[in-house]
Amino acid sequence: MSDQNANPYAFVRTETLPELPPPARETGAVKWMRENLFSSIPNGILTVLALYFIYLVLSGTLPWIMGGIWTTSSLAECREILDGKSAACFSVLTERWNQLLYGFKYPVEAYWRPNLALLLLLIAIAPVLFFDLPRKLLIFTAIYPFLAFWLIWGGTILAPIVALLGVVAGGVVFQLYGKNSFAVGFFGGIIAAFVVWWLGGALIPEGASENAMLAAVPSRDLGGFMLNMMLGVTCVSLSVPLGIALALGRQSDMPLIKGICVIFIEFVRGVPLITLLFVASVMLSYFFPPESTVDLFLRVVIMITMFSAAYIAEVIRGGLAALPKGQYEAADSLGLDYAQAMRLIILPQALKISIPGIVNVAVGLFKDTTLVSVISMFDLVGMIRGPILASTEWNGVYWELLGFAALLFFVVCYGISQYSQWLERRLATDHR
Repeated sequence: MSDQNANPYAFVRTETLPELPPPARETGAVKWMRENLFSSIPNGILTVLALYFIYLVLSGTLPWIMGGIWTTSSLAECREILDGKSAACFSVLTERWNQLLYGFKYPVEAYWRPNLALLLLLIAIAPVLFFDLPRKLLIFTAIYPFLAFWLIWGGTILAPIVALLGVVAGGVVFQLYGKNSFAVGFFGGIIAAFVVWWLGGALIPEGASENAMLAAVPSRDLGGFMLNMMLGVTCVSLSVPLGIALALGRQSDMPLIKGICVIFIEFVRGVPLITLLFVASVMLSYFFPPESTVDLFLRVVIMITMFSAAYIAEVIRGGLAALPKGQYEAADSLGLDYAQAMRLIILPQALKISIPGIVNVAVGLFKDTTLVSVISMFDLVGMIRGPILASTEWNGVYWELLGFAALLFFVVCYGISQYSQWLERRLATDHR
């Protein structure tokens, strides 16, 4: 009572005070800038310098891009309209877009065929990239390569059917002999597939392509960014399983299998890709029977696939080495055979560890497809360096064409990178 008499204004609050908004510097854009751009004096100085550099770049490029010309038919007309002003001549893109995308020999009336193949590719690859989709869609994924081959190249439909039968035969052999040794089953399946292809090729009647529903298009007529996409998708799809087989073969207890894989990997990794492309263009045909005419596109696919598979094999071998020995012992304790242990326990963990390395090889491989221009295959860069810049109408246009090529490659490679990051986050279950 004496304390209350000493302080007559004391009381006990019966309700809580309303929440006050946080200080302005602790929310929104101000907080983000304080934490990321101006967290310290050196970071603030670097931020100001970076913003000044970006201003210099944009102040020089944006007027050049925004003032670009899109409607002329030659570089001379662009310069006449610009009258000394500095601006882009994007007319080369509107004038030669079909050559940049499809090459200069692919039939114009058949453009719908690669477009349809690209659309079907998105459908076929979806259940592989996003494993929440129904597994039944993988049936179309397995059929798609043969359907896309028929759409793009045309000719008789018997050729993709024979190719599909060869793959089926290889899968059957792998199922029979891959239980004890993955490498033996894999390479045995390859041999079985080649036997079926050789027999099926001998049974296809001559002149079958002339009466086909789709007109045949030779590989020499393929070009533009379509050729880069075809090489990239095909070689990455083939090099990943081949790289897994080589990595497992290098760890095999069979001296012959291990020796072959070691020699192959070390030899291919020690040779530049451009050398292998020259081998594909000039020398690889000597390794086939004299009467056979092996397509140049197939020879290039073989060499690029071998090159990237050797690097992917080393990436996957690193993932296998990163697994603790207890994982192998756990597979043995469950009574699993070699193929089951690899498929269910070892490889899923090793591949998860190897995702960044595999994506790095895939991005590098897709960019390296531009090297085929040195063996007279007119991909996107080959079209720019060859027919387009050699023409009198557009001789001297560089930044617009190379910038367009850089944009296409950036979009594809950035998409691959973003998907790999999403996949890593999705599979990050170690600490959940």
